[in-house]
Amino acid sequence: MVRRCRQPPMEGPLTRSQALAAGWTPWQLRHGAIGRSVRDTYLPPGNPADLLSRARSVLLTMPPSSLVSHASAAVLWGIELPMAALSAKVHVVARREERPRHRPDRVVHESARLVANDAAELSGLAITSPARTWWDLATMLAPADLLAVTDQILRTWCSPQRLQEMLFRHIGERGAVRARRALRHGDPRAESRMESVTRWLLIEAGLPTPELQYPIRDQNGYVVARLDLAYPRLRIAIEFDGAVHREADVFARDLRRQNMLVNAGWTILRFSGADVLRRPAGVVAQVGAAWDKAYLASLQAPPAA
Repeated sequence: MVRRCRQPPMEGPLTRSQALAAGWTPWQLRHGAIGRSVRDTYLPPGNPADLLSRARSVLLTMPPSSLVSHASAAVLWGIELPMAALSAKVHVVARREERPRHRPDRVVHESARLVANDAAELSGLAITSPARTWWDLATMLAPADLLAVTDQILRTWCSPQRLQEMLFRHIGERGAVRARRALRHGDPRAESRMESVTRWLLIEAGLPTPELQYPIRDQNGYVVARLDLAYPRLRIAIEFDGAVHREADVFARDLRRQNMLVNAGWTILRFSGADVLRRPAGVVAQVGAAWDKAYLASLQAPPAA
């Protein structure tokens, strides 16, 4: 009868050489209840193959100064991205002179400008700072999606000055113009990615930048509603209805709110994710038509007494 050795503990990802040094045998590495991210990197038994675990395993076989970056860093920082930007591979950035190895489980970005201030730590993981993550995303995202990222980072992680400093370091590089425009229009008041994308559509079409989270007050000064986007002078409200608005109680509350606003003289335009992402020209056309109509009406209105 063949006696098998007890498996030693494995607290985190290990390379093959680290595992052998910790007491694992080649047989245990081949047949034991452990996970494997790539050929020579192993995960603890029962360890979930989530992004954090996969990122830790990838860094084991990267140069020491490497950082989890780009879309992977954004997800770990809690930044919402478009589905197209997400990947099963882990994005990492390394100094170009360190000649990082490219492997199937990762997307390696080589950088000539990776400095100490670009690095942060999250749950013990070496990761790009929110400001550096913003810059890296500026090189890969569409302008509307970058504005959405900018709004989120300004709301939670960085001041405009911090992002401006990051932009100044990369003037003249690919993505700098896109980053400058996103920062110019970035606003921490945005409460969802689709609100940000809708706002970009209007800005790109030449319409005035709408107010964000505009409060509607009753006769006593209490806030009774808050509009996603608004042109207050013309009383035009632009609302994005996500999945939560299909819930029965939310839907009923939306109806009461809309009736109140219509009776107060507001024009309400409501859009879904399908409208914004699949029919952006239609969104712009409807907002533009409402703007033209309200503006002409304001010119014809009698002056206030």
